Amino acid sequence: MRLSDFDYPLPPELIAQTPPPTRTASRLLCLDGVTGAIDDRMFVDLPALLAPGDLLVLNDTRVIKARLFGTKATGGRFEVLVERVLDEATALVHLRASHSPKPGSTLLFGQSPAQVEATMVERRGALFLLRFEHGVRVFDVLDAHGEVPLPPYIERKPELEDETRYQTVFARAPGAVAASTAGLHFDQPLLDALQARGVQRTFLTLHIGAGTFQPVRDDDLSKHVMHHEWWSLPQSSVEAIVRTRAAGGRVVAVGTTVVRTLEAVARQGELQAGSGETDLFITPGFGFRVVDRMITNFHLPKSTLLMLVSAFTGTDNIRRAYRHAVEQRYRFFSYGDAMLLTGAGPGRTSPDHAT
Repeated sequence: MRLSDFDYPLPPELIAQTPPPTRTASRLLCLDGVTGAIDDRMFVDLPALLAPGDLLVLNDTRVIKARLFGTKATGGRFEVLVERVLDEATALVHLRASHSPKPGSTLLFGQSPAQVEATMVERRGALFLLRFEHGVRVFDVLDAHGEVPLPPYIERKPELEDETRYQTVFARAPGAVAASTAGLHFDQPLLDALQARGVQRTFLTLHIGAGTFQPVRDDDLSKHVMHHEWWSLPQSSVEAIVRTRAAGGRVVAVGTTVVRTLEAVARQGELQAGSGETDLFITPGFGFRVVDRMITNFHLPKSTLLMLVSAFTGTDNIRRAYRHAVEQRYRFFSYGDAMLLTGAGPGRTSPDHAT
């Protein structure tokens, strides 16, 4: 398949610029990847759409205030977007400046007397390695001077509300520079209602990097190089998945990040706890082994995430569903509405490959 196969027209006014009044006020488009059936629901209907014994797998990553503005020792201004915190004092970052700093350069953040220093240690491809000096911790700098890294299609400055709304209610492990947006629709009453329904839940961590917004530049998808993201899958989650399978329940991934983590681990053989990095690129024809259903937001045209959901539930089905969503004026992207997708099932290839 070609990149052009994953394009679609989207009126700009459908790109959500603000969150809905409440988390569960989002709409929910349900798509069955086997029958192709489409149903318009509300996200608050989710407990009725899942069965007792189903298992929700959620990403507990926490979005950090990853965007920083600073000045060089020479006075030039620059902007930083943290890609990954490596340890207490160092981070890999994207850096925008009129002239890129050289190794050994001093970078300044904040204002005196709270100003902090960092040293640009080296270039690593398109990224810069920064080391914060004088015992200053990266996360402390971000908390004090950082800003919520809203996606580029949200055309406004971050506001105080974004610090809570661009974060899931179950966020725990800091490290992401973009939200696991499928999880933004959950609030505690909905989680309680799902539990009362008999729907279990478990967690994993995948720290979403800025590479999630990296465009696919070549029409030949085989030439695209995926970005790496760090994941951790605990033993308790593996056991929950095994129990669910044994009892005939379905594994419901909340977000493409959960899908990528589970399917990346499963490609190595039996599902096992651990941590590592994944650059798994899921396109139509991929054989899903773990995930039965997926909750996800609507994705950008020509994006790797649109390719993933097309692989899961069928390219033709996704095209029809997205046309329907545009016609019905759904809200798109991070602060937009959601989809509940039913795929071809574990151990089978996606519908496009089967045909």
